Amino acid sequence: MDNYFMIGLRLLGALGLLIYGMRMMSEALQKMAGPQLRHILAKMTTNRLTGMLTGTFVTCTVQSSSATTVMTVSFVSAGLLTLSQAISIIMGANIGTTLTAWIMSLGYSVDLTSIVFPAFFIGMVLIYRKKHRYLGDFLFGTAFLFLSLVMLSAAGKDMDLEHNEAAIRFFSSFDTSSYLTVFAFLAIGTIITCIVQSSAAVMAITILLVSTGVLPIYLGIALVMGENIGTTATANLAAMGAGTQARRAALAHLLFNVFGVIWVLIVFYPFVNFVCSLVGYDASVGGQPERLPVVLAMFHTLFNVTNTLILISFIPQIERIVCWILPEKQQKPKEEFSLQYIQANLVQTPEISILQAQKETIRFADYVHEMFNVVRLAVKETDDKRFEEYFSQISDKEEFADRMEIEIANYLGKVSDDHLSDDTKKKIRQMIRVIGELESIADTCYSQARILERYHTLGQHFTSEQIIQLNSMMDLCDNSLNLMSNVIHGHRNEFTAKNVYRLENEINNLRDSLKTKNIENVNNQLYDYKLGMTFGDMVNSLERLNDYIVNVIQTKFGK
Repeated sequence: MDNYFMIGLRLLGALGLLIYGMRMMSEALQKMAGPQLRHILAKMTTNRLTGMLTGTFVTCTVQSSSATTVMTVSFVSAGLLTLSQAISIIMGANIGTTLTAWIMSLGYSVDLTSIVFPAFFIGMVLIYRKKHRYLGDFLFGTAFLFLSLVMLSAAGKDMDLEHNEAAIRFFSSFDTSSYLTVFAFLAIGTIITCIVQSSAAVMAITILLVSTGVLPIYLGIALVMGENIGTTATANLAAMGAGTQARRAALAHLLFNVFGVIWVLIVFYPFVNFVCSLVGYDASVGGQPERLPVVLAMFHTLFNVTNTLILISFIPQIERIVCWILPEKQQKPKEEFSLQYIQANLVQTPEISILQAQKETIRFADYVHEMFNVVRLAVKETDDKRFEEYFSQISDKEEFADRMEIEIANYLGKVSDDHLSDDTKKKIRQMIRVIGELESIADTCYSQARILERYHTLGQHFTSEQIIQLNSMMDLCDNSLNLMSNVIHGHRNEFTAKNVYRLENEINNLRDSLKTKNIENVNNQLYDYKLGMTFGDMVNSLERLNDYIVNVIQTKFGK
């Protein structure tokens, strides 16, 4: 009994090491090829076939279908992928994940010990050489993965289940020719995978059990089918708090695997016997347990490849079904504060996080530009009631801008806790500075609204000449905001620093000219001192607003 207890602890430790190694490999590969993977997912999805191949390639690269699926759901949420593109990528991800099963089956038929320790040593050397630390992380993860397979194989042999009468009687008590038994093991595989959140770990246990010969291959394959359904829980949980499109993409992943399980169940025994024959294994005779891990890997591959070939032509129909199940919610006229692209529960890798924050920063920039446009309307408004409506809009927008800055900064702070590349750290510092400057622009717009409110309270209004002069300066600020918007939207190469400095010089010169003219007008008693002071405050505030705009542009230019 004590012996089995210790073996059980070894199995748990090996499974933990397996999950950690897979995660370490996946994260290291994503950090090494993060930007490239993002561009591949975003651009190489022109049709269903390329989308499917892209999903397969990316999943084979990062060794995690969950990572690919969550990444895809995040891109749908950020508006970079359409739902149909996402569905084709997810289909490919299901094919790509079959590579994991082949690696595991290899671990039960080949002694990987000779690979593990050199991988640990080389990985440690590369980690200490910071330039190649992600490659070192990948080798460490690979070594942990292979070591866990060696440990699982050794634990399986020590359990000696093939000679354990109690284990043999237990598994023999199940009628493998009954669909009820198949359904029961399918449900067990689904539930365990949902709980563990790792189909690789459940696959490892399944391979361990069938390799001992005590678990019949039919029941092992039923567990694998359950794992295919259970693995969809990761994306669905991640998309739970996201937008409708993201939840639709996650649901499509579930429907894809459920459909596959349904058609396999219809032809279950002939299909399993066909897979066994490909490997040279006779399910009716039994024996040769060393071939069973290969049978599982072969079934996993044929299941996902066949399912994709069947459904790839029906992507538009799948899209319509998930849209029908999850209809778009009617937007309320006035929404409470919410970020559009950042979904904290979708954070999977720094690359995804940075992308979400960049999209939210673009939205922030557009938002402060809208705020400035309301200020422009308020400047020339003489009706006090109408002005109050403008002032209320500006006040609400300023509160919204404050919240946006805090939420984006907090999100970037959480991302900073991860192990990041120097390039990613630089992007985060840049974005934190940009959102700070954008919030200053919003504060300045609110200050201008307060200036206008004070002079409205006194019953004063700008003269037609002053409104023309302010409009001239606001036109230049608007040009600066347009330039800032283009740079933030990623069109930086279309402009140079000269464009920025030219606009800044024009605004500074106009400010000096208007201040001089304002003093002359007050001295000539064209309007009183209070109105002149209000006008001067507005001119100074507009010049200060442009300074913040210039700071944003310079930050994006890397200065």
